[in-house]
Amino acid sequence: MQKRIGAQTVRLEQPVIIQSAASTVGQKEGEGPLGHYFDEIEEDVMMGKDSWEQAESCFVAQTMELALKKAELTAKDMDYILCGDLLNQCIGSTFGIKEMDIPFFGLFGACSTMGEALSLGSMLIDGGFAKHILCGASSHFCAAEKQFRFPLPLGVQRPQTSTWTVTGDGSVVLSKNGHGPQITEITTGKIIDMGITDSNNMGAAMAPAAVDLLLTHFQDTGRTPEDYDVIVTGDLGMIGHRLVIEMMTKEGYVMDERYTDCGLKIFDHNTQDTHAGGSGCACAAVTFCAYYYPKLLSGEIKRMLFIPTGALLSADSVQQGLTIPAIAHALVIESEKEAAQ
Repeated sequence: MQKRIGAQTVRLEQPVIIQSAASTVGQKEGEGPLGHYFDEIEEDVMMGKDSWEQAESCFVAQTMELALKKAELTAKDMDYILCGDLLNQCIGSTFGIKEMDIPFFGLFGACSTMGEALSLGSMLIDGGFAKHILCGASSHFCAAEKQFRFPLPLGVQRPQTSTWTVTGDGSVVLSKNGHGPQITEITTGKIIDMGITDSNNMGAAMAPAAVDLLLTHFQDTGRTPEDYDVIVTGDLGMIGHRLVIEMMTKEGYVMDERYTDCGLKIFDHNTQDTHAGGSGCACAAVTFCAYYYPKLLSGEIKRMLFIPTGALLSADSVQQGLTIPAIAHALVIESEKEAAQ
């Protein structure tokens, strides 16, 4: 079977099942519009640990265990773990999963990491290399602020273009067989760099990568936005979301109410003072796991295009005045009921 269709898209020979999904978030996320959807809301974002980074690892461990429990599987059933975060050397992930004794691929796609994990996990299963894979992505507001911008005690004012890094972890179990929403196609993005240097305006840096990915996906598959019940990007926030609509309009595509962004869904712009919206690896991960997965499971959403987006900057690259490369990864996810028709 020819699995590649078009330039950057693959159609899986056999759909990969998302057997379970779990989410753990911090108190601020729990106070947002999606609060009642999350599995666990931790009032103590330190998780009883001595550092923000150690706390993030606790979010990872706790959520992955919950995903396994929901799937009625154990760590011994997993062939691989694929996950990542924003911290140097992905220490949030590595210290979180090191006791699980599962072969591990550590991933860095910035805030697109959940898309990368789901894509590679699906390819591994479709290729016959695994039956069960644990995928996830995490971030922590305090740890990210300390690493990329300023330590919180400095009280530095955040510009209105900035987004709020989501504290939490979203994890799923992918399986060769079983029941649940199905990943059917994957469009892998390319690095797009439009010369943006403002690390407090990552929505503007990432929007062109999302647009490039959308255009490629539609060209590869012959579809249009109308072929999806939902199209959701990862963490472009208010500015990036608006830019995607404007840029896609110029290309002849109407992005109507079917298109939204996880960074817009997770916080209340009017009451939570998150400025341009949510961001971080956990933004797309927890929003998908908590909010969209159940809707796919019930058949309320029949087909969605899930596009986690990432700004591939580091603390060093910003200090050196380098631009912010960006990337996006897309997955076509269908409800089991839709796929059965």
